[in-house]
Amino acid sequence: MAATTTNNPESAGYNPATKTFHSLRPPIHLPQEDAPISVVDYVLSIRSLSRWPNSTTALIDSATGRRIPYSDLIRRQKSLSYYLQDVLKLSRHDVALVICPNCVQVPILYLSLLSIGVVVSPGNPVSTGSEIARLVELSGPTIAFATSSTAHKLPKLRLGTILVDSPEFESMMTHTFDLDLNPGLGPTQPSQSDVAAILYSSGTTGRIKGVMLTHRNLIGVVALCRSSAVAAGERASPPVLLYTVPLFHVFGFIYSLKSVALMETVVMMPRFGLDGMLKAVGEFGVTDVAMAPPVVVAMVKSGSAERYDLSSLKSLVVGAAPLGKDVIAAFKAKFPAVELAQGYGLTELTGPVSRVLGPKESKKWGSVGRLYGLLEARIVDPETQEALPPGKQGELWVKGPTTFKGKDRNTPRVLVINGWLRTGDLCYFDDQGFLYVVDRLKELIKYNGYQVAPAELEQLLQSHPGVADAAVIPYPDEEAGQLPFACVLRRPGCILDERSVMEFVAKQVAPYKKIRRVAFVNSIPKSPAGKILRKDLRKMVLAPLLTTSSSKL
Repeated sequence: MAATTTNNPESAGYNPATKTFHSLRPPIHLPQEDAPISVVDYVLSIRSLSRWPNSTTALIDSATGRRIPYSDLIRRQKSLSYYLQDVLKLSRHDVALVICPNCVQVPILYLSLLSIGVVVSPGNPVSTGSEIARLVELSGPTIAFATSSTAHKLPKLRLGTILVDSPEFESMMTHTFDLDLNPGLGPTQPSQSDVAAILYSSGTTGRIKGVMLTHRNLIGVVALCRSSAVAAGERASPPVLLYTVPLFHVFGFIYSLKSVALMETVVMMPRFGLDGMLKAVGEFGVTDVAMAPPVVVAMVKSGSAERYDLSSLKSLVVGAAPLGKDVIAAFKAKFPAVELAQGYGLTELTGPVSRVLGPKESKKWGSVGRLYGLLEARIVDPETQEALPPGKQGELWVKGPTTFKGKDRNTPRVLVINGWLRTGDLCYFDDQGFLYVVDRLKELIKYNGYQVAPAELEQLLQSHPGVADAAVIPYPDEEAGQLPFACVLRRPGCILDERSVMEFVAKQVAPYKKIRRVAFVNSIPKSPAGKILRKDLRKMVLAPLLTTSSSKL
């Protein structure tokens, strides 16, 4: 749908003089930048304002039903922090690589590491050994935390690898020492400017990049989440959240912190399955679920929902990729009592940028909501670099205290210009300040909420002895969003079929990066400088396929 220009730009939070969009949310106040406070200090200070008792359940393991109350979570966090610092001798600025599936131990581990100034570097547990080696190369960890199912993929580190599903780790969280005699953890108190986490994001140049986030970045995001909770109003009982998003992803990482701050009950699913999720909603009285769009699609298309008690479910928070209006309409028809709230964010902005909030805003189908209170935005013409008013489409630029510190330890912040982060996404604001994501200017493929870099897959394909050249482009898919689609130019005389190409790549990458479709072409269009002309390739290869598919409907 084409955007239209508004006659009242101020209602959109737009300042014509500065050509900047300001948040229409209530203002948010952060601690002074020089205040000696870590994100864990901030999380616990917010938690202390909650009216829920310490007996409130903090974490639930959906597989076993095990419950950890907040009183136990805090004691475990303090015990583990003490052990990591006093026994293992971890110290401020050390890096800990975390390769774990979702489990109740991980949020406690995150809090413990962050509280003593150790940099948390979480990676995808389904990554291959070579992919994990790349994470080690980027972050330089001294220690790793894994599970018995992922530890074998890790290289040897100075302080080794600790299994979070082992009796030894349980002992670290529950060992006895007098907390009253050890109220502090020494001189390793992190500052707000310290790097707190290195999360990973694929860049358009190819291989994965490490995004450095500071304690102040994380404090800012926790403040954003708290403001949303305040605006939504108090509930009669603590919210019960179920995470279908992985804790290594910025979405899950931030949620693991904000849930403690808000004293929410979190249900952890070690292995996601639609039936398992729906069963957990009824079994544990889940009120809110954080998920990616493919799970929404599955809920709409599956007949499983009718077999479970979903009466407790109040809202779904959907992020990581856009959700189509047709899917929203189908969902609302099937689950009319459940609020569907879309949000938008980036790893480089420590997660959330905007979000739909409340029943009224959730009726703005297709929108990813209004800007959070700490942020400013511009819509910039990609060609002229001119900032544009409401209703005009351009690249979204964002400024605020959640902007990342840098990529890797040696990579300059090339995405940031005078404090403005260039998102690479084509967007517009309407006349009420609601943000809409139209398309991506970046070349990244969004598969089930994951970022897949075409250049990485192209390099693998080009290493095949039977491939003369290759390019990877996104293929639209209703459930996954986009599929990695390989356009392959065979070497003369080489016999190469679709299955062999897909298997060649699948052996070397994580499951979400697999090639899902293949087309054999006579040439790969390129510019004089050798850059792949993806737009031309899409017209050449995808247009006929999509036309054929449409004609069969």
